Amino acid sequence: MSSLTNVSDRAYRTALPAKLCAWCLLFLLAPLCVRAAEPAAEPAATEPAAAEGGPQEGDLLVVPDATARSAAEMKPYTDIIENSTARFEMVPIPAGTLRMGSPEKEEGREEDEGPQFDVTIEPFWMGQHEVTWDAYEVFMLCTDIDFRRHKELTQTERAKKADAISHPTKPYTDMTFGMGKKGYPAICMTQLAARMYCKWLSAKTGRYYRLPTEAEWEYACRAGTTSAYSFGDDAEKIDDYAWHIDNSDEAYHPVGQKKPNPWGLYDMHGNVAEWVLDQHDPQHYAGFAGKTVTVTAALAVPTTLYPRVVRGGSWDDDIELLRSAARAYSSEEWKEQDPQFPQSIWYHTDALHVGFRLVRPLRRPSPADEQQYWDAGTLMPEEQSDDKRGCSYE
Repeated sequence: MSSLTNVSDRAYRTALPAKLCAWCLLFLLAPLCVRAAEPAAEPAATEPAAAEGGPQEGDLLVVPDATARSAAEMKPYTDIIENSTARFEMVPIPAGTLRMGSPEKEEGREEDEGPQFDVTIEPFWMGQHEVTWDAYEVFMLCTDIDFRRHKELTQTERAKKADAISHPTKPYTDMTFGMGKKGYPAICMTQLAARMYCKWLSAKTGRYYRLPTEAEWEYACRAGTTSAYSFGDDAEKIDDYAWHIDNSDEAYHPVGQKKPNPWGLYDMHGNVAEWVLDQHDPQHYAGFAGKTVTVTAALAVPTTLYPRVVRGGSWDDDIELLRSAARAYSSEEWKEQDPQFPQSIWYHTDALHVGFRLVRPLRRPSPADEQQYWDAGTLMPEEQSDDKRGCSYE
């Protein structure tokens, strides 16, 4: 495995691969130099038109099949981000019980994956793919606001709520680092940035989106299986399902190019590791040994900025870190190359392997619980001065 520091693999690839580092420095020192050509995603059959405004139902942006009153009514649906061409697909995940963690004899197992315990899971939708740059840059660069102003469109009540949510400050360099953009997973955001994206997207659509808890993520990844991977215990099959260090050519890839898991989710193993809500505590599972608990009880609410959990492994990891139960976590070294002072609350310049995926619970929580999922455990950008809060507001 490639690494430029002596940190352990358990600190989860805290430095860039050697080849990437050399040309990453070129971005920092000579941004006007010729850059590596960006690999192109497979072209879509047609380019979607920017959504100027869909049907309204109060604060809800109405899209087909997105409404359900029970688990039996849940269907896959495609949501839109108004005033942009971005679309994203959500897949229903049934209720059930997760045996969380890995058995002691599983190959590649780490101590923080046990002891195993049971978690009851309520139904939810999950993003079919990792959040792509196509969707994330609408938030990161405020392109929906620019579109609305250019078209002289009326600012809806939902748009007012979304615009008032803190956005990332402008990135100091190309955060794709030349690996590709259209159709590729967004990377290098902090967990705070991912959570604020969810809060913004909820305001944009009227539907409640958030990061998954660690238990929800593992349940969806396993998709009813109890094996090391969602496709079984035979690691020789990994190339059919995942991008990892031995087949990725030292870069991430467009989403959805490998086979999905049994519930139709792509890239749950590999490509980019995915933020979840939880703090990493190597002893957390021990408190639930022999018990069955709810998702809320199993959540390790963050109390410190580091370490936070990421799941699924990445293009830069050995296949053992792509197992369904494998846990990895953030580190201060993920900001090592950030030249700003103070360093950004929005970007992890050295986390080229980290992105995220959305969930939307069928049962919407109370407003207080929503704020816990979005805001708990981190200095919030509302506490920053206006010039540190991203987009200008109308």
